[in-house]
Amino acid sequence: MANERMRADAAQVLEGLDEQLRGIAEVQRQRADLTATITACEKRIKVTVNADGLLIHTEFAEDILDLTPDEIAENITAAVQAASAEVMRLGRELMRPLMERRTRLPKLSEMIEGAPDLGEMIPVAPPPKASLDDPERPRNDSPGTGFDTGARSMIADQDW
Repeated sequence: MANERMRADAAQVLEGLDEQLRGIAEVQRQRADLTATITACEKRIKVTVNADGLLIHTEFAEDILDLTPDEIAENITAAVQAASAEVMRLGRELMRPLMERRTRLPKLSEMIEGAPDLGEMIPVAPPPKASLDDPERPRNDSPGTGFDTGARSMIADQDW
C-alpha cells in the first residue's frame, strides 16, 4: 500500500515537473520579448530597456539642450531605473502562474521521510546596488575619467 502511494506521488511529481518545464519554456519565450519604455523631463528623454533591464534605446526631444548635462544624466539614470523596475514587474507577472503551480506540487520532504526541503536550501542573492554612492560597491574607474569601465575584454584588445 505504501509502495503504491509512493508510485502515485512520484507520477504526480513527474507530471507536475513536465507541466512546469513546458510552462517555463513558454514564459522564457514571452519574457524574451518584454521591453519597458519610460519618458522623463516632460518627454524630452525616452528610454527603452529589454527583459534584463538593459538599456536598448534612447531618444531625446529637440529641446533636450534646454537641460543641463547633469539634469540629462540624472534623468536618464532615473528613467532607466524606472523602466528596469517595470520590466522586472512584468517578468514577475509572467512567472506568477508557474510559481502558484509549483506551490501545489508535493515537496520531496513530504514524499520521503527525512528528505531535505530542497527549496529551503537555495540561497537568495542580495539585491544589486542601485547607486554609485554605495560604499560597498566595487569600483573599476579608469584614471582621470570618472567612468566605471568594468573589465576589458581580452578578445577586443587582441583583435586590434
